[in-house]
Amino acid sequence: MLIPSIDLMGGRIVQLEHGEDLRLAFDDVDHWIERFSRYPSVQLIDLDAAKRVGDNRALIEQIAKRLPVQVGGGIRTPAQAQALLDSGARRVIFGSVLFGERGVDAEAAAAISSAITPQQFVASIDTKAGRIAVRGWRDQVDVTPAQAIAALDPYCGAFLYTHVDTEGTMSGFPLEVARALRPLTARQLIVAGGIRSQAEIDALDAIGVDAVVGMAVYSGILAT
Repeated sequence: MLIPSIDLMGGRIVQLEHGEDLRLAFDDVDHWIERFSRYPSVQLIDLDAAKRVGDNRALIEQIAKRLPVQVGGGIRTPAQAQALLDSGARRVIFGSVLFGERGVDAEAAAAISSAITPQQFVASIDTKAGRIAVRGWRDQVDVTPAQAIAALDPYCGAFLYTHVDTEGTMSGFPLEVARALRPLTARQLIVAGGIRSQAEIDALDAIGVDAVVGMAVYSGILAT
C-alpha cells in the first residue's frame, strides 16, 4: 500500500533530502489534500516540532479533519497524542521519546500504549548507518532496528521504519532491509526512504510491507 507523506515546515509542505536539505516546497496545502483524499492512510509529519524549532499544530488539526492521517513529529507525551486523536488523527507516531541513554524506554512505550491504545500507537524506528536516529535525526542511540522492534512490539500497533540514508534521494529503498525486518513482528510494518517507483511499492507489498512516499510523488515521478 502506498501511503503519501505530508511533511510540514514553516506552514508549508516540504520535501527534504536526508532530513536536512530543502528540495521542494509548496504553499497550496488544499491542492495536496485533494490529491491524497482517495488514500486510506496519509502520513503527516511536523518537521518543526521534530527539530524543536516550533510547530505546525493549527495546520495539522486542519488536515486531520480532512484526511485519514497518522501524525508524527515531536510528540512526547500521551496527552499530546490524545489531543491529536481528539482533533481527528487516526494514529500517532512516537519516535525519540521511546529511546533513552540506556536504549529503548519500555516504560515510556507502556505508558503511551495504556493511555491511548496499541492500535493508535505507531512506533518510529528511524535509522542512520544502522543505528536509531532521534531528535530530528540529529543524534543517535546505540540500538539496532531489530532490538527496537523486539522491545516495542508488545506496546504498539505498527512500526514505521525510515531509512534516513536514502530519505528524499529517490535512490530506492533497500529491499533487503524490509525483508530482514518483516519476520521480526506481526504488526503492520511501514517503510520510508528513497522509494521512487510503483514497482518498488509492489515489491514491498508482496512481502507484506507498506510504503510511505514523498519526494517521488511531489516531483511527479510517481503518479497519485
